[in-house]
Amino acid sequence: MHFVKPKFFYPFIPNIFPKNLVNYLIGCIEFLLGLGIFFPKTAKETSLGIFILLVILLPIHLWDLTKVKPAIGSKKMAIIRIPIQFILMYGVYVIYKKI
Repeated sequence: MHFVKPKFFYPFIPNIFPKNLVNYLIGCIEFLLGLGIFFPKTAKETSLGIFILLVILLPIHLWDLTKVKPAIGSKKMAIIRIPIQFILMYGVYVIYKKI
């Protein structure tokens, strides 16, 4: 979606960063990590990379929660997004430990 609807992600990116560059960079990283998880030779390192990316992006979701009108939509969705982030982090940790 970073490439199909890039403007959707702009409100998530703080104004101090170039929105196009950050959006496409994160999209490329997510794509490569998502692809890498399917290959046994790279799955362990990739799962660690996904975990690190989720940790790095967590403050963005917390910041979004503090906005009057969150980028994700509603306050309810912004609140729900935080535990989902931790569930994703745990899932990737499980993959990392099993490989």
